[in-house]
Amino acid sequence: MSGCHSLAVVVLLFTGGVFLCVANVGDFAPCLQFFYKSWPPKGLSGTPICQRYQNQYRFATLYSRARRSPWFSGYLYTAPAGKRPSAEWKFEPQLAYPEADGNMIPFPPGPLDQNVVESQAVDLDYINSTYSRGHLNPSLHHHISEDRYATFTLTNVTPQKAGSNDGPWEALEQTVNKTLDAYCLGEAYVVTGVIPYQGDEHWLKNRVAVPEYMWSAYCCPRYNHSLPEELKHKFPSFAAIGRNDRNSTEEIVPVDQTAKKQFRGYDVRKMSLQTLEVYLKDRFNSVITVFNEQCSGSD
Repeated sequence: MSGCHSLAVVVLLFTGGVFLCVANVGDFAPCLQFFYKSWPPKGLSGTPICQRYQNQYRFATLYSRARRSPWFSGYLYTAPAGKRPSAEWKFEPQLAYPEADGNMIPFPPGPLDQNVVESQAVDLDYINSTYSRGHLNPSLHHHISEDRYATFTLTNVTPQKAGSNDGPWEALEQTVNKTLDAYCLGEAYVVTGVIPYQGDEHWLKNRVAVPEYMWSAYCCPRYNHSLPEELKHKFPSFAAIGRNDRNSTEEIVPVDQTAKKQFRGYDVRKMSLQTLEVYLKDRFNSVITVFNEQCSGSD
């Protein structure tokens, strides 16, 4: 049975103020196609999930059981079609039962199995809270409906303030969409993740860890070299960090005081892949490498 079909006991580590969980069974082997050169990001530990919907792998997630939240999701960008779907929220049965079917499934009506509740975030964690369900792999970055529906699993979301989710972060996702659609000639690989607080974790209902920042990076090794001057620094790779706490310091992401009130403090700072990795190293106390050879495009 592949690593995406079997998850076993996890060993919890505490490193530099960040809980990391390491699965002693489970890897990305069945879904390496979602990473540039079949090479998942290095430097973070967690439970790999090959996210499967309707018996097909749709994207990949590194999940933290301790935080009941993903560290990152990696996926292949495809130009979207149609409106944002209204999909059922789903969960990952294998996190509760190692021998469960490999497909994500919708939350059932009525009380939930306690093993599911203990193993991951559930709908009740977000209901009547001050946080929205923030997609790491957004539905708007996919063409076919099944890929879009598959993004609506709580193993792909993190507690995100509406000021970020509906404001600057959504604008970033739209910008990435337009840029890759217009100029990327081959496959475009995207990895989106979270950055925890420097000190004590912040929690949603004492169960789900809340990130201080979100980050995203793309890799497009084959692109149209007739780029506008203002886009030349955005290929083959580019990245960004967004604020998820309007009270955070401005060391990583400055605040635009002229922004609309509901979005002020949830700014996004665009940057090179190398700069992103410097910030990740500083926060995680570990060298984090997002793409093989910095998405150099070399074979």
